[in-house]
Amino acid sequence: MYRIVYSPAAKRDLKRLPAEIQDRVRDALDEIVDDPYEHVKKLKTSSNSPIFSYRVGNYRVIMSIHDFEMIILVLEVGDWKNVYRKF
Repeated sequence: MYRIVYSPAAKRDLKRLPAEIQDRVRDALDEIVDDPYEHVKKLKTSSNSPIFSYRVGNYRVIMSIHDFEMIILVLEVGDWKNVYRKF
């Protein structure tokens, strides 16, 4: 089972969302801890580190999955229109 870790930016992003969306995102992330690769989509980025996207309604969770440490590192959470701009 993977452990979910939030970056400072992801924590800030999550706090800016409405309370019901925050709960929905947290619940959705709790559902993928057993097998995250079944639910995510790999993003095509310029860096070598694999970055993934997870869809939660109209919101996206941008994350990195570290298999060796069994960690899902949540990098950013936001509306699908804006969240991909940094990646």
